[in-house]
Amino acid sequence: MRPFVGLYILCLLISQDLPFLAADDVNAINDSTQNLCFASRLSDFLPPPYSNISDNMPCTPLWNTFVLRYSESRDNVMTIIVSALYTTGWVGIGFSKDGRMVGSSAMIGWISKKGHAKIKQYYLQGTERDQVVPDQGELQLQKVPPVVALHGAMIYLAFQVKFVVRVPRRAVILAFSTAYPSKLGRLTKHDDKTTVIVDFSKASGASSITTTTSTEKTKHGVMAILGWGFLLPVGAILARYLRHKDPLWYYLHICLQFTGFIFGLAAVILGIQLYNRIHPNIPAHRGIGIFLLVLSILQVLAFFARPQKETKLRRYWNWYHHWIGRISLFFGAVNIVLGIRMANNGGGDGWKIGYGFVLSLTLLAFVVLEILRIRGSIGSPSSHTSPSFEAHPSSSTSV
Repeated sequence: MRPFVGLYILCLLISQDLPFLAADDVNAINDSTQNLCFASRLSDFLPPPYSNISDNMPCTPLWNTFVLRYSESRDNVMTIIVSALYTTGWVGIGFSKDGRMVGSSAMIGWISKKGHAKIKQYYLQGTERDQVVPDQGELQLQKVPPVVALHGAMIYLAFQVKFVVRVPRRAVILAFSTAYPSKLGRLTKHDDKTTVIVDFSKASGASSITTTTSTEKTKHGVMAILGWGFLLPVGAILARYLRHKDPLWYYLHICLQFTGFIFGLAAVILGIQLYNRIHPNIPAHRGIGIFLLVLSILQVLAFFARPQKETKLRRYWNWYHHWIGRISLFFGAVNIVLGIRMANNGGGDGWKIGYGFVLSLTLLAFVVLEILRIRGSIGSPSSHTSPSFEAHPSSSTSV
């Protein structure tokens, strides 16, 4: 019972940690930027039709000094005004289907060195500079021209966009750079960015804001790689190639597999929390993650339902345990690769190199040990095992 009690406590701690952090972040943002909503009357410097409706728009602090104002008509046409402190460079707001930068469309505005106001739509095909394409995107801009205005220390981007379907919660990407775009409109790399989930169904301005930081995604990735990418494969390798060290292989296998299960479970819990925040369109990654969770739980339950070595059921239990484990490790590696690909929005190279090293080292160890096993050097149960240990239930576990 103690392992299950510890597991239950861990789940509670993980499930409670991130929401508290998110709430603290949101309160800090609101306290520091709420006064920006009342800094000036937008109707004094924005042209029609923005000047006609701007003063009645809900105003919501988002992140850093970014402030969002919006209103939506019955035909799903949304008027958006986003503002931020400005010195040089550009500021932008993007809309994403899955919370990622890649694949999103963004409105970018800046004041050129000569004082000219510029605003363009960009389509973010990838993370390279030439993959951020100006004057393209999936935002259905209306006939009303987008506007950029500089008032005091704030820059304002105003535009109207029509969404095909009214979606209350949308993933909004905010970014800025202090370097100007090129003369051809090519963007410089952002200095900082974040993903914010905005509940546009709130008409009072008290929108539900949830900020997804790279730290939360990092926790999810680290847990998954430690569990499914390292501990569980190492535990399986020890069980296959360390059988001549009986009962050492068994206890090492159990410890590593249970620890790997805990890390894998933590990765799933963190992934569920991220999904509930940004609702990304990741059916394959999410489906495989749930599938792996089910298989890992079945493996844990199978340990407690292990039949005695002398029974006929033991052969079928061994087949089940072996193949469920192999299938789990295969799909675990596939899902890690999928996760790294989806997280590749400017900082994915480090993950690729790190997991590539872990995977290469694991495969190399497997090949070397398999050659030694074929030659009979390792892997066979010791012929000097004492009769008393042969009767020990744990020694009969086959992995």
